[in-house]
Amino acid sequence: MDHDSTTIPAGYDLARGHTPEVLDLWMNTITSCAGRCSIGAILDLGCGTGRFSEALANHFAADVVGIDPSFRMLEQALAKPHSSRIRYAMACGEEIPLRSRSVDLVFMSMVFHHFNSPARVARECSRVLRDEGIVFLRAGTLEQVFSYIRTSRFFPAACRSWSAPSSRTGL
Repeated sequence: MDHDSTTIPAGYDLARGHTPEVLDLWMNTITSCAGRCSIGAILDLGCGTGRFSEALANHFAADVVGIDPSFRMLEQALAKPHSSRIRYAMACGEEIPLRSRSVDLVFMSMVFHHFNSPARVARECSRVLRDEGIVFLRAGTLEQVFSYIRTSRFFPAACRSWSAPSSRTGL
């Protein structure tokens, strides 16, 4: 999706913001998945308006690079007060402008479906990730799509593009 040709960036955080409790939940979940890995450098891939960047920097006392292909989404991220440990860059996941083996954590939130070449993004993540580093991917699942559709009748194309599992009814 080309966010730069829409009005989405200006209102994105109002519709998709997180409470401090929700951010704490995700930071603790990442910590749990990371185990004993030391996290000092984080790539927030597909950072959008930087909804997670500050929480990642603060929770892990880490440097965060937020990358997004949308100038207008990054404009929103830069307009927020943010730690000096965070920097933003306009780029896509298929060509990450970081040195090889330069991050301990690649964090992606609800972005994988936007990539033109998921395989290329995976290779790029592998390239920039240090040994023992982790990739943390938040993404929707087929089961969740149907709950979205029930509450969001405004997207009929989504209903047509997914076939409901046999146990699902009432769409």
